[in-house]
Amino acid sequence: MQPISLIALLATLVLLFGFQGEQIVRQPLIIALLAVPIVIQVYLNAGIAYGLNRALGVPHNVACPSALIGASNFFELAVAAAIALFGFQSGAALATVVGVLVEVPVMLSVVRIVMRTRGWYEHRYTG
Repeated sequence: MQPISLIALLATLVLLFGFQGEQIVRQPLIIALLAVPIVIQVYLNAGIAYGLNRALGVPHNVACPSALIGASNFFELAVAAAIALFGFQSGAALATVVGVLVEVPVMLSVVRIVMRTRGWYEHRYTG
């Protein structure tokens, strides 16, 4: 099922971006109002999770995925629900598109941050 589900998700995202592309370009203020809280939430939750993992002595290789999972909004589920309930051209679908557009690069930056801070993270907990 994995290749089929991945292909279906990618096809859905391509269709969703296609249907919402004009609205994204036409409504920059709405996009910013959707994007800014997502950025804040991802960095805040990832930082809290990463810091708590460090304080609790959790190994770095566990803390990294923990921070990402804690910060994730699971937009792939939101995309499916928005389309099923409200359709491709709805405001809900627009919000999920913005979520995907914002969350992916922000989560990649979180990965970069936790990988670059490994020395700091492990400094207190060298056994």
